[in-house]
Amino acid sequence: MLTPLLLLPLLGAIAIGFWPGLTGQQARTGALISAGAALLWTIWLFTQFDLSFGGFQFHEFLPWLPALGLNYELSMDGLSLLMVALNSLITWIAIWSSAPHLERPRLFYSLLLLVSSGVAGAFVAQNLMLFFLLYEIELVPLYLLIAIWGGEKKAYSATKFLLYTALSGALMLAGFLGTVWLSGAQDFTYHAVMGHDLPMVWQGVLLGLLLVAFGIKIPLVPFHTWLPDTYVSASTPVAMMLGGVLAKLGTYGLLRFGLGLFPDAWAQFSPYLAGWAAVSVLYGAVTAIAQKDIKRMVAYSSIGHMGYVLLGGAAMTDLALTGAVSQMVSHGIILAILFHLVGVIETKVGTRDLDVLNGLMNPVRGLPMVSALLVLGGMASAGIPGLVGFVTEFLVFQGSYAVYPVQTLLGVIGTGLTAVYFVILLNRTCFGRLDNAIAYFPKVTFSEKLPAYILAGLILFLGIQPNWLVKWGESTASAMVAAFPLVTEDVVADEAIETLPTEVGPDETISLPIATLPTLP
Repeated sequence: MLTPLLLLPLLGAIAIGFWPGLTGQQARTGALISAGAALLWTIWLFTQFDLSFGGFQFHEFLPWLPALGLNYELSMDGLSLLMVALNSLITWIAIWSSAPHLERPRLFYSLLLLVSSGVAGAFVAQNLMLFFLLYEIELVPLYLLIAIWGGEKKAYSATKFLLYTALSGALMLAGFLGTVWLSGAQDFTYHAVMGHDLPMVWQGVLLGLLLVAFGIKIPLVPFHTWLPDTYVSASTPVAMMLGGVLAKLGTYGLLRFGLGLFPDAWAQFSPYLAGWAAVSVLYGAVTAIAQKDIKRMVAYSSIGHMGYVLLGGAAMTDLALTGAVSQMVSHGIILAILFHLVGVIETKVGTRDLDVLNGLMNPVRGLPMVSALLVLGGMASAGIPGLVGFVTEFLVFQGSYAVYPVQTLLGVIGTGLTAVYFVILLNRTCFGRLDNAIAYFPKVTFSEKLPAYILAGLILFLGIQPNWLVKWGESTASAMVAAFPLVTEDVVADEAIETLPTEVGPDETISLPIATLPTLP
């Protein structure tokens, strides 16, 4: 049931790349059909998924290289399901958003589908080495997509992306190999490795490797320096894939392998992880405010919003982790619509400079519908109630405040700063008086607006009916929290016991809140 998620885009990539005599339009149509088939298959998986079960479903196993501990093993839980759905949706939208007259279109669409296939496989892989291979498959295709079809400084940005991602993969491989070797597991199967307890020192070292590896991929401060150059240089479809999908490999890896394999070390590191999240949120917001390029501003905003995922993972309550999983989907949808609209503005107006853009909301000579959709995307990113961004961030804050109040308040401040830079963007871009020297702009066709309509509909619908998003990850989040060592509660109970009076009279009673009582084994 899960193999088609990999095969449909892969077969589409092969057919488009090697079918003789295909025109650019035929290649685009074939890519849309292939990505659309994967999206429909994902929707069918939603209908078959058991919401009451927090574990893995749809298990597939095929021996591959058993002597090396490498097997083709796939499975899916609520976290994987949401990530696969996000990948399928953004892939189809990215293909639709591609320029009508691309150079070398067959290669472009083949590489894009190959990236989608590898990402989908990584989200459902249940073998550490298989995850690593699928994680690395997207490296070369994305390098080519940036280096060939990118914009300014594309060669530099593509090389920087390649080096950072290669380092991420190397650190992750070292962490996986060390985990299997030290645990004495017979193969790289996720559940086989997860069942072994390691000394805390080794857990800390291995978790540290994975934190840096996935921190580069997300990226989080200070491993973020590749992001603004890469996102800005990439074409609109590739930027949507990078921010909307590829960054989620990092957050997925943190939760699945960092938290899943080393819960004891994660519990010890969690205060520092919450602080790391707060720093990333504030840095991303403050840096975005200083930007003059609207695409670079959106790119920096991604750093802050990924920090909310780390904050939810660090808090490790049901609400916080459910919010973190939902935030991954919310962020992907919002970032995709913003990058798409920025690409439309650049195509029609010819610039992304805030000092030049003005008055695009003008109903006669401007881009009124694009501006209206940009306002919606900015409001969703700023966490305005009624939109999907508010729901996911509120769940994270509600779940993390009791555990890390200071870091949570810093995250709330980051949300306020997000509103600041989007007000700056929208005020300078959409409002004001349109410069007569640059109007009139070419009309935006329905085909160009369709991706934004789809994403805007999801932003509104999931904001009004958040349970349609949240429910898919709730059982998985609860299962992950159940396996987490309750360090915080144990400390509270110990402190409560220490405050008991040493002598109690025969007629005296002692009462404690139930929440502070230690749990009996």
